[in-house]
Amino acid sequence: MFRRVFYRSYRRTFGISYWLNRRFTPAGRFALACLLVMAAIGVDTDQTTAYQAFTFLAALFGGSVLWMLGQAVSRRHPRLAVRRVLPSFGTVGSPLSYTVIVKNETAQPRRSLALMENVEDPRPSWLEFKLQPVRNGISRLDALVGYSHWQNLVARRQPAKIQAVAVPTVPPRGESEVQIQFIPKRRGRVHFNGLTLARSDVFGLVHNHWRLAAPQSLVILPKRYRLPPIALPGTQEYQPAGIALASSVGQSDEFIGLRDYRPGDPVRHIHWSSVAKTDRLIVREHEDEYFVRHALILDTFATPDQESVFEEAVSVAASFVCTIATQESLLDLLFVGPEAFCFTAGRGVGHVDQMLEVLAGVQMCVDQTFPSLESLVLHHAARVSGCVCVLLAWDEPRQQLVRRLQALRVPIRVCVVTNDPTLDPGPMRDQPENFHRLPLDRMQEALAQL
Repeated sequence: MFRRVFYRSYRRTFGISYWLNRRFTPAGRFALACLLVMAAIGVDTDQTTAYQAFTFLAALFGGSVLWMLGQAVSRRHPRLAVRRVLPSFGTVGSPLSYTVIVKNETAQPRRSLALMENVEDPRPSWLEFKLQPVRNGISRLDALVGYSHWQNLVARRQPAKIQAVAVPTVPPRGESEVQIQFIPKRRGRVHFNGLTLARSDVFGLVHNHWRLAAPQSLVILPKRYRLPPIALPGTQEYQPAGIALASSVGQSDEFIGLRDYRPGDPVRHIHWSSVAKTDRLIVREHEDEYFVRHALILDTFATPDQESVFEEAVSVAASFVCTIATQESLLDLLFVGPEAFCFTAGRGVGHVDQMLEVLAGVQMCVDQTFPSLESLVLHHAARVSGCVCVLLAWDEPRQQLVRRLQALRVPIRVCVVTNDPTLDPGPMRDQPENFHRLPLDRMQEALAQL
């Protein structure tokens, strides 16, 4: 019961703060704060003259409100059209810039306008707030009121904060371009619901708004680190059906020649033009291929207090995706979410950008246990030349996965995202060059030494 009361207060406070920031200019917010202070200290008019400042500010706000109501009653619309030109992707921590084109559909110039983005409401629902697990290390009071839960959920649902931008004067029947810049703070998808054009009153205190529909979305990719050229373990492996098997679309397209039909040959390989000429069954023969195929294993089994560790692990995986050359090899990304996933890139099967987009949306797994990832990896192990494991911990289940891969003679490189300086390599003790501890506070330095 108390938790729901706190949730409603957080939601209402967030909404009021959002409304104040949108409806009032910076000068208006300062004047509003002064108005409240003067109202508090100017109650006793015999002891202070603060009531005079209160009266003056109240008159200013009264005029601003009357102006805003007059604009609403007259239904005066600026008759402007907007068009947003977004880049393909953004990246966490890297400045992102895009253009908004404002078109004036009237014969009068439009001046003193501000442009505001309408992004998706970041406030979580009651069910999301209620089901958010309690993180380790917080006080009992914080666990009761849930303020840290609220902040965490809002930050997770709000990948970026975009400030209002002034619009240059829009000429009659013309266009003006507005450059909007922001730094994405979290990976994921930014949903733009529309744009708001605002114009302040004559005193510069209050905004009048016109909302314009312009729904779009932008994918924010994980942060990436610079990695040195990496010689991954493993050599070329025999792939019974060539590259096409890797993409699950059928036999290899590497054509060798024609030969007589043998029992068991697929009917789709019959070369009908030759059959018509020779009057006997002729089939196309395809070449089986040998090529390098690596698996990138991402550990998604994290506790709520490991969120920062998980985000760094995703960034490390994205860094490997961008570093591993896939022109002549395949790269399989393996992880477990609501179900087991395997995404392949390289040699025309898929593109690195697609794999990065997958990593932009991957979430911590709370419905399954680590053995589900072990089962996925072992089922896939016979087809790969080597594995790169990005792990969140180095406990017994994860060490057991490494032992099983070693028993299958699969070359492996292990990266553990942890700040523990006493980490024991365990089953990787005989291969210290392939075991890496990646501390959160020195991630770039540690990755540069791979």
